[in-house]
Amino acid sequence: MKDLQAILAIALEVSWGASDLLRSYYHGTAKNPDLDIQYKHNEPVTVADVAVSRYIIEELQGALGNQDFAYISEETYQSPLGKQSSPWVWIIDPLDGTRDFIQKTGDYAIHIALVQESRPVLAVVAIPEAEKLYFATKGGGTFVATRDQCFPIQVCSGKPIEDLTVVVSRSHRNEPLDYLLQNLPCQNQKSVGSVGCKIATILEKQADIYISLSGKSAPKDWDIAAPELILTEAGGKFTHFDGSLLQYNTQDINQWGGLLASNGEHHQQLCKTAEKLMRECQS
Repeated sequence: MKDLQAILAIALEVSWGASDLLRSYYHGTAKNPDLDIQYKHNEPVTVADVAVSRYIIEELQGALGNQDFAYISEETYQSPLGKQSSPWVWIIDPLDGTRDFIQKTGDYAIHIALVQESRPVLAVVAIPEAEKLYFATKGGGTFVATRDQCFPIQVCSGKPIEDLTVVVSRSHRNEPLDYLLQNLPCQNQKSVGSVGCKIATILEKQADIYISLSGKSAPKDWDIAAPELILTEAGGKFTHFDGSLLQYNTQDINQWGGLLASNGEHHQQLCKTAEKLMRECQS
């Protein structure tokens, strides 16, 4: 199998191509720009989701084959999904933030993560409207690339906890999450679509915290795997409320419970506060 940096170079090239394809649908310049919006499990799916998924998988398979790798994409997975037999699994979200894509907010992303056993070792989060790629390898740090330059990126630090900003969803909200957000020690909020875009705001020092709290549904592996690695390799943290690490490619594609991403500085305190607030909400 190729080394991780060679695989990363392939993933970056695929990500740029996928970004260009997705933007062609977003801006109506695709050969057939009709999005043909359908709904699957109450979530919108467009022609763009399917086309970009097909592009990413075909390009990765063409370069890397199927011998060493399995492939899981939001648009192709079959439920229930068993753990893949290969220890190396590509976990792909061809369009994270489909509602924002349809509503033309610009807050949509592409997630491509390579998971070894149950943890990500390579990740790319593409933000097509910013024409940026955020990417990381395990132990190698996080970088941001534009079309003509690339440089390392780190989360910020030094703020008191009450001055932190929480990046929140425009659409995926529920009563327990609202209770939690209303009672955190930090009350600054910024609304952004797509998990990838939310984590990018933390990397760009526009926000400091992101919280996911599952209700009737939960974020899936493809929502979280790539954003997690680009955050943690930039010095941040992304865990369950109890501090445990997230696991991918298990018997369950869902990431249940409370998840907290942060710039890392007050992470443990925020996790303990979130756990306490959830106990209050449930009592």
